[in-house]
Amino acid sequence: MRRWKGKILKIIGLVFISMIVVLYIGIVCFSQPKSTAKIETFIQEKCKGAYLKESSFRDFKYRVLFAQKKIDSLKPTLVFVHGSIGSILDFKQYLSDSILKSKVNMVTYDRIGYGIYQTGNVMESIALESALLDELIKGEGLKNTVLIGYSYGGPIAMLSKIKHRATILLAPALFSKEESVPWAVNLYTWKGTRWLMPEIWKAASKEKISHCKELEKIENSYQKVANKVIAIHGKEDWIVPFKNAELLNDVLKTGQFKLHLLPNAGHGLVWSHFNEIKSIILHQLNEQAIEL
Repeated sequence: MRRWKGKILKIIGLVFISMIVVLYIGIVCFSQPKSTAKIETFIQEKCKGAYLKESSFRDFKYRVLFAQKKIDSLKPTLVFVHGSIGSILDFKQYLSDSILKSKVNMVTYDRIGYGIYQTGNVMESIALESALLDELIKGEGLKNTVLIGYSYGGPIAMLSKIKHRATILLAPALFSKEESVPWAVNLYTWKGTRWLMPEIWKAASKEKISHCKELEKIENSYQKVANKVIAIHGKEDWIVPFKNAELLNDVLKTGQFKLHLLPNAGHGLVWSHFNEIKSIILHQLNEQAIEL
């Protein structure tokens, strides 16, 4: 009887270890930067007419994805800024949407440290990230822009020194007092486990550790934003509390800010609530068209 119990425990142990190994391999594979080949496949299958180009900022290289062959100067341009962990394809559902493509130009890019270049080597400076964003917009001659910043992309968008048609924030991490460091970051801070982490996760951990102090540097700059700001946040978001979006209302001018709280949405709302977000974007475009 004891022998059978011992065998059963060994089998359970092996199954458990196998599940952990498979899960780890899955996380590593999923966390790899999106290859150029994968992006080209997306373009061919889902986003005809889109193209990918390389760009640079100071000593950093990164990729830019345009949802159309040529920028139509008569249309607004949506510029997407992904979060952490994030990738250039985080907004592929938007980039390939036929209704959005008929009404706007769309552009997104690899944030430094999350693409195939300098993987893991994040800037750890919101000011520098925002400077890259502004340089990209000016360098490509983008006009009538709508910034869409997701999660850690939110403060980058808010620090932009360009006046935009609007700034749309998706679950933005904006205020230092609402910032929390998840337990998983300990896997990076502990040298004994750091080697286990994929480079992208190391990048996110470094950014998470420095993010609170970075937010403290820029929080007083939000009031300088000259355009309309719309925040979309999930009430079930336990990663970035919706208090972030509510606090922004106290900073911006009366009538400048609008908050959309989605009752059943978590931090992954950019994917799970695509239709709701798309509807808000389209409504805002129509509203702005009347105002301008």
